[in-house]
Amino acid sequence: MGWQDKFTAQGADAGGTRMQYGALCWRTAAGGVEVLLITSRDTGRWVIPKGWPMPGLSPEAAAAQEAWEEAGVQGTMNPLCIGRYGYQKCLSPDASIPCAVAVYGLRVQELAKTFPEAKERRRKWFPLAEAATLVAEPELATIIAQFLPPIQGRPGPIAADDDDDPTPAPKAGKRKGH
Repeated sequence: MGWQDKFTAQGADAGGTRMQYGALCWRTAAGGVEVLLITSRDTGRWVIPKGWPMPGLSPEAAAAQEAWEEAGVQGTMNPLCIGRYGYQKCLSPDASIPCAVAVYGLRVQELAKTFPEAKERRRKWFPLAEAATLVAEPELATIIAQFLPPIQGRPGPIAADDDDDPTPAPKAGKRKGH
């Protein structure tokens, strides 16, 4: 079990939360960064591609697989989690379970015309600020609104982790024995 499997969704007890992995699919356009949102199959709400862990796949690979199945996305996946959010997954009109979603950035290189769930969903590009207003989950809205693409060739860390490094910076000057 990885570190990202050990957090809980907001308002859920540690034993009942299920883990999912999601892809924040993005591209650079003339007006800035855009995010691809898709509609959920049941309610038609705007969401990001996400799904359950898959045997044999890392969390980011599972997120990339969901992006392909749900949105026809192919691209470059960032292996670092860019944020996490919780939500209640509706299983039926009277049953739901708390889920925690670890989100990974996926730079879109191609959108397929045909993909497994093409007939079940719509997909559309939105500027970051607009996309953030369209999703129902406040934590996901924050992830989208604050998203910054990683520098080319270098993965971007979770913003909150910058201050969490307990390793002290190396001291200047000569090291003993040199």
